[in-house]
Amino acid sequence: MKNIFLLVCFIMIAGMTANAQVSARMFRTPDVSQTQIVFSYGGDIWIVDKMGGTASKLSSPSGAEGFPRFSPDGSKVAFSGNYDGNYDVYVIPNQGGVPTRVTYHGMGDRLVDWYPTGDQLLYTSSRESGKQRFAQFYKVDAAGGVSEKLPMAYGEYGSLSADAKQIAFNERSVLNDTWKRYRGGSNGNIWIFDLTTLASTNITNTNAGCELPMWHQDRIYYMSDRGDEQRDNIWMYDIKTKTTTQITNFADFDIHFPSLGPSEIVYEANGDLYLMDLKTHKSNLVKINVVTDLIAVKPRKQSVSAYIANGGISPDGNRVILEARGDVFSLPAEEGYIQNLTRTSGVAERFPAWSPDGKYIAYWSDKSGEYELTIRDLTQGAAETKLTSMGAGFRYNIFWSPDSKKMVWVDQTMTFNMYNMDTKEWNKIDQDGRLFEGGLRSWYPSWSADSKWLAYEKGQENGNPAIYIYNTQTKINTKATSGFYADRNPTFDPDGKYLYLITNRNFNPVYSDFDNSWAYPNAGQLAAITLTKEQASPLSTENDTVAIAKVEEAKEAEEAKEAKGAKGSKKDKDDEKAKEDEKEKIKETKIDFDQFESRLVVLPPSAGNIGDLRAVSGKIAYARYPNTGSDGENASLKYFDLEEREEKTILDKMDGYDVSVDGKKVFAAKDGSFYVVDFAADQKTEKAIAVAEMEATINPMEEWTQIYNDAWRFQRDFFYDKDMHGVDWNAVRAQYAALIPYCVNRADINFVIGEMIGELNASHTYRGGGDGETPKNRAVGYLGIDWEKKDGFFAVKKVIRGAAWDNEVRSPLDEPGINVGAGDFILAVNGIALNEFPDPWAAFEGLADKTVELTVNAKPSFTGSRTVVVKTLDDETRLRNLAWIEGNRQEVDKASGGKIGYIYVPDTGVEGQNELVRQFYGQWNKEGLVIDERFNNGGQIPDRFIELLNRKPLAYWDVRDGQNWQWPPLANFGSMAMLINGWSGSGGDAFPDFFRKAGLGPLIGARTWGGLIGISGAPGLIDGGMVTVPTFRMYNPDGTWFQEGHGVDPDIEVKEDPTMLAKGVDTQLQKAIETVMKNIAAKGPIHPKVPEQENRTRNGKT
Repeated sequence: MKNIFLLVCFIMIAGMTANAQVSARMFRTPDVSQTQIVFSYGGDIWIVDKMGGTASKLSSPSGAEGFPRFSPDGSKVAFSGNYDGNYDVYVIPNQGGVPTRVTYHGMGDRLVDWYPTGDQLLYTSSRESGKQRFAQFYKVDAAGGVSEKLPMAYGEYGSLSADAKQIAFNERSVLNDTWKRYRGGSNGNIWIFDLTTLASTNITNTNAGCELPMWHQDRIYYMSDRGDEQRDNIWMYDIKTKTTTQITNFADFDIHFPSLGPSEIVYEANGDLYLMDLKTHKSNLVKINVVTDLIAVKPRKQSVSAYIANGGISPDGNRVILEARGDVFSLPAEEGYIQNLTRTSGVAERFPAWSPDGKYIAYWSDKSGEYELTIRDLTQGAAETKLTSMGAGFRYNIFWSPDSKKMVWVDQTMTFNMYNMDTKEWNKIDQDGRLFEGGLRSWYPSWSADSKWLAYEKGQENGNPAIYIYNTQTKINTKATSGFYADRNPTFDPDGKYLYLITNRNFNPVYSDFDNSWAYPNAGQLAAITLTKEQASPLSTENDTVAIAKVEEAKEAEEAKEAKGAKGSKKDKDDEKAKEDEKEKIKETKIDFDQFESRLVVLPPSAGNIGDLRAVSGKIAYARYPNTGSDGENASLKYFDLEEREEKTILDKMDGYDVSVDGKKVFAAKDGSFYVVDFAADQKTEKAIAVAEMEATINPMEEWTQIYNDAWRFQRDFFYDKDMHGVDWNAVRAQYAALIPYCVNRADINFVIGEMIGELNASHTYRGGGDGETPKNRAVGYLGIDWEKKDGFFAVKKVIRGAAWDNEVRSPLDEPGINVGAGDFILAVNGIALNEFPDPWAAFEGLADKTVELTVNAKPSFTGSRTVVVKTLDDETRLRNLAWIEGNRQEVDKASGGKIGYIYVPDTGVEGQNELVRQFYGQWNKEGLVIDERFNNGGQIPDRFIELLNRKPLAYWDVRDGQNWQWPPLANFGSMAMLINGWSGSGGDAFPDFFRKAGLGPLIGARTWGGLIGISGAPGLIDGGMVTVPTFRMYNPDGTWFQEGHGVDPDIEVKEDPTMLAKGVDTQLQKAIETVMKNIAAKGPIHPKVPEQENRTRNGKT
């Protein structure tokens, strides 16, 4: 099957090369006029007769242009693209010409459509959302100017009525999500909104996705997967009869991005364009050719230093091997040539490892269609040999035994495996069910010097790893440490005396500055265990002794040895050397497992974040990472000298390292460069390895095929459900593989991968990145204000402000002494009149985080103006979010008479944790709390969030003077409610789910996203792209699944009301205030009365 697929790709490429005119597919975001179709292809805008034929290119900047839309008369095309350093709206004549830039704000602006009059444009932007979780609609003149925000609070796609007095729109969108058949709370509905009266009507009312409304006369067409096919198709709503009808019936593929013209709707399905007649509702395929050099698919030679993934060092340290862009390279440590050993654009080689005898380089190759163990024999012209035929699976780092006869690795099933070069067989050693991508990638076992023993760590039921040692001769595993403490990274001493390890036995608590909570960071200690009972401890008591030399006997013995050497033949000397080598070679490593852990001693280096042990004779090297809570930023490379009993520094900064087999050289990564230095103290990284000279021939179509196959295999091998949710995963692979030959850029590959993984009907299936066009970026400076234009000049409409205590970020105009506020005019920037620019942001291009001079005045005139100097912001999103938070807090405080606090939690990552903590500690003493997690974009599993909110009263302490104490001292014992909505997901699903399970209060608002099939990392794609793989799914204590693809239902449903939101009324927040106030009244006092004082005298009542 794979060979056939590759042949198809070859034929396609050959045809494309031979003919400048290409029969194309993979069209995106099309639009149709009375006579033409415009679309995006290969990231550029093209135009063609609406009946098909040969298309012409209209745009060609770097990056992707999209959403082209004809003006009502068809003479112009507006679209979104990046010509000038940001994703903005442009207009170009339909016959080509110089594009006119329309918008300048630093946030991306996505074109929606033209106004029916043809002189204004409708677009969406998240510039004022304050959270970047939703977009809003804006209107702007087609020639540019100040944009006007429409009254709807949220908006993604829309279509105006013929008189532009109404708009059909969807408030949310999942078009870019790779989740088919989704029915969760993030699905949008189609609303009709009156722009004058603000009245609104939901015309779809379904849990299915409804998007891209297209208003035509008394009908609104839209795209939805609400039909029996559960595929995106075109649907129609009749405004007069209020009935809904399915128009198209695609069952094998979804349609994408339909767009309305005067008499047709154009849409894409399976990479092709179709025209649907609005009278007959019949669709016809439009055949299109493009004239192009297909530069993106032309094979090319390029540097691959930006794609280095894994590597190692030769046994003697003279060379290194690196995996880059799916090839394996051999590079000199200092001087010499660079060799690409594999040279396979359509094949990925991963995790190269040099054998200790220097003869072989082993790696994983997917040349066969699966990743198999492969070697190159450097003594035989680097001939390649495939060693295994294990089939499906992904394997990680390869570890050679010292005798170069065995290799071990871990695979995606968390199983440890060994291959024997002599027997040509492989076997399973053990399995650690607690490893995921990070643990699999960092799994690092250790061989004894005689290649008999293999030491590794393995997780226990209590979560701690213990040390295991495997006998390769008897194939018996022995648990060497108990796992009572976390013991990890076992490393054999090459002299056969010790097993080094890191053990978490340092208990030194760090206490919070806010409450009584504590943590135990920096617990790692460097330790050693003697392998036998007879071996002295590395920290045995020292005692200086005097050696009494027998000078004469020593002299005679030396003279006899020299005489014998003079008489002996060269053969005798060689035989003697061979015997010595053999004796050294076969030195046996003995292990006494009885009372093994009791022989553990902690070595002198201080405890901390220690890792990555490597041992050489008499020394143990390790990485010392910055301690938790310290201000350190860099990891350093240390070693402990057992003889001198002293810690020494090899490199004071590094990002990773390995040691050559002979123990003399260190291969280190640092700041994106690589170095080989001596294994000695105080090394300098002066001469980097010449990775910039690594080149590979990239055949894009071959590489894209490999990337697609990897993306498919990763899901097959790592997806939490081995049955793939019941999906025929082989059939899905074949279905979407048919589109690969028609892809013309990396973005197309991401689109196809997204369609493929979307069939799993699971959350957290993402894809992105890769070697594609990178448009330039020109950052815009901000003043933290809303702008307006009055009397031909730009003025401050509003200064954006958070709470008085929010000193994290403020508008530059709020700096002391500036004295510029609402109503003031900003006349010039750095001496250039602001009204010479189409909008204010155009004047601040390239001035992000820069010092600027503003000319200001209270009136629209330069007469009497003054200048102020401020430093611009590079982003005002956080400032706007703080202003929104403070506005909500003030509303809650006012409506409740100060009884209720308001806490906003934007995510469940570090930012959300910080927000919860800082706002909780300022309001914990309120009688009630509103916890707002709307727009929460997830992060970590938020159990600690719940612990903070769920502290129960344990005791109170009565004092004579002053205020009594509660215990825990910082805890809210009042009433709570949580606000949720469809933008809340992942950790934002778990947070309200846990909140409800903890009985903390009602959930109010709208259903959440519904995605708790989570991700724990996945291998990367060879060109730097990524695809995520869900590896775990949440189920409840009662043995039922969390409702994936549905979300968390509110206890009190209050859906978003576009009309009330347009009037500035947050009905969800109002309901939360009302509910908490009722619960406060019903609950009564939250603290008990102080008991009556006791008479505790000898004769009193006790």
